[in-house]
Amino acid sequence: MSERIITAAVIIIGNEILSGRTQDSNLREIALTLGEWGIRVMEARVIPDIEDTIVSVVNEVRALYDYVITTGGIGPTHDDITAESIAKAFGVELIEQPQIAALIRKYPASPDVLESRLRMARVPAGAGLVENATGGPPAFFIGNVYVLAGVPPIMRVMLTSLRSKLTGGAVLQSRSVTAYLEESAIATPLQDLQQAHPQVEIGSYPFFEGGRVGTTLVMRSTDEALLDRVMAQVEALVATAEARSPVPGA
Repeated sequence: MSERIITAAVIIIGNEILSGRTQDSNLREIALTLGEWGIRVMEARVIPDIEDTIVSVVNEVRALYDYVITTGGIGPTHDDITAESIAKAFGVELIEQPQIAALIRKYPASPDVLESRLRMARVPAGAGLVENATGGPPAFFIGNVYVLAGVPPIMRVMLTSLRSKLTGGAVLQSRSVTAYLEESAIATPLQDLQQAHPQVEIGSYPFFEGGRVGTTLVMRSTDEALLDRVMAQVEALVATAEARSPVPGA
């Protein structure tokens, strides 16, 4: 009996990402890290700072996947609405978390600045905390939804702290073969190989380098022995296609 695949979705929240003013790097970090833990990111969405959208998307994906990771929208300003949106998605109150509030109050600030900072102490009732080793306010989780900061260095620290909270499955291994061939030259045998080995994901990724057309063939599976056998077959079909190609890269 095959091991159950553990899955996740990532939700990137922020108008600044959608406008193009800020380039997201969190998705790559999350996908790579979770992959090392045996958790496969199956879907990712970038959504605006709109409460109804956040509520709808969170409720949709948390029912589909084992884990949901969100980033962004938990800062001190008026447009940081992730916490209240998550609370609404779960149908619970938004409360001031005493531990976070005490941490924030340790740092002197004027009343208006303190009031803004305390926005970061608001979490859905019943939520647990996500450690923040930078010394800043922790993030939170509720159910299978883990809400992290959007600032990449802080997000990475928070993500690392989830290692003991998330349960992974078998780690997906990968192999790759690079061929200076057009995809069309190997499309048919590659399709036949994929159909013969449904337990292995086979992807073809074209590139153009040094005036030559090529493709990188990537194979992924949790079964390393099978993966090595499929890679050998991919290398063989590439060699056959290259022998038939009169001009390299043609």
